[in-house]
Amino acid sequence: MVLASFLVGLLAVLAGTGYAGVRGFALWRRAKGTGGAITAELALFEERAVRTERLLAEAERSSKALLEAQERLRVSLARLQVLTASLESAQRKTAWLRAFVPSR
Repeated sequence: MVLASFLVGLLAVLAGTGYAGVRGFALWRRAKGTGGAITAELALFEERAVRTERLLAEAERSSKALLEAQERLRVSLARLQVLTASLESAQRKTAWLRAFVPSR
């Protein structure tokens, strides 16, 4: 009876060890595959981060170019206003001459 109990216990220990070994091996394979997937996703994330950084730099350069163009436009508009005011002033000062110019 003691020997039978010992053999049943030994069989239970061996079965448990075998089951744990199979499950451990499956876990090891899954972890190995997961590591590869994580590495691939991290590489993809890094690639996207670099692309985003490049696009942000381009947007910043475009923004600076836009601000420079706006400043040039402001200067041009100010010059145009000065020239328009000067033309209107000249037209007002020479309006009396139109009476002597024959119209077509």
